[in-house]
Amino acid sequence: MAAVTRIDGDGPLLVFGGPYSNLQALRALLAEAARLGIPPARMLCTGDVVAYGADAAGCIDLMQASGIPTVLGNCEESLAPGGEDCGCGFEEGTACDLLSRGWFAHAARQVTPAQRGWMAGLPRRIEVMLGGRRLAAVHGGAAVINRFLFASEPEECLAGEIAATGAEGVLAGHCGLPFTRQVGGRLWHNAGAIGMPANDGTPRGWFSLLTPGPRGLRVEHRALAYDHAGAAAAMRRAGLAAGYADCLGSGLWPSCDVLPAAELARRGQPIAAGAEVWA
Repeated sequence: MAAVTRIDGDGPLLVFGGPYSNLQALRALLAEAARLGIPPARMLCTGDVVAYGADAAGCIDLMQASGIPTVLGNCEESLAPGGEDCGCGFEEGTACDLLSRGWFAHAARQVTPAQRGWMAGLPRRIEVMLGGRRLAAVHGGAAVINRFLFASEPEECLAGEIAATGAEGVLAGHCGLPFTRQVGGRLWHNAGAIGMPANDGTPRGWFSLLTPGPRGLRVEHRALAYDHAGAAAAMRRAGLAAGYADCLGSGLWPSCDVLPAAELARRGQPIAAGAEVWA
C-alpha cells in the first residue's frame, strides 16, 4: 500500500498521535472512529506508532491493515533501518533516555523486516486540505522530526515553525500533550497521544476532531478511555520497566525531563476536553 501524502475533503478529520505500541488504546481509537462514522481515509496519525508499550508488531499490523494516513515519527525513522535508540531527542543519561532503552530494544526484537519496510516508506509530511485551509502534518517541528514543541512555546517560535512549512497551519505530534494555539491567524494543533496519558493524573489518551463549518474550522480535543489495565499488564508480561506501565494507570509520567516549567507545573491536573474555532 502506497503511503498517503495528501488528504483532501470537507471533514470531519480525526487526528491522533502516539499509539506507542499500545494495542488496547489503538483498538479503542478505531472503535471510537467507527462509532463516529469516520473511515480510515478521514483519519490522520502524527507518528510514533511504536514506542513505550508491549505490542509494537501488533500496532504496526493494525495500522497497516487500516490504511490510516500516517506521518513518519522519530521512532519509526530510527527503527526502520535498525537504529540503536529511539531518536526521541532525550538528553543522554536522563531518566527519559534510560527508560527508553528498554522499550526500544523490546520493539526492535518484535518488528519484522516487512514492518521495517512499511515504517521506512512513511512520509515526513502529509498535506491536508480541509475546509479551504492548507495544513501541514508533521511529527515534531517543521524541519526537525524530534523537536519538542509545547503549548507554552513563545508565539514567535510557533509562528516561525508554521511559516517554515509554507502552510496556514500545522498538525503535529511528538510532545505527547494535547493543545491548540492560534498564532497571528494561523494554527498550531497537537492532538496529543492515545498510547500514554497526558501527565494529568488520569489514564486517558487524547485525540481530536477537526470539522469545517461556516464560521471556520472547529478544533475539538477529545479524551479516549480504553483498557489501560490490560495494556499495563501486557507491558509487565513483556518484562518492560515498571515506570511506563505504572503511568498507564496513574496518569503521571515516570520522568518529566523534556517538560518546560509551565507544563511541569500542570502535572497531575486533569485536562478538560474542549473545542475552539479557527476562523
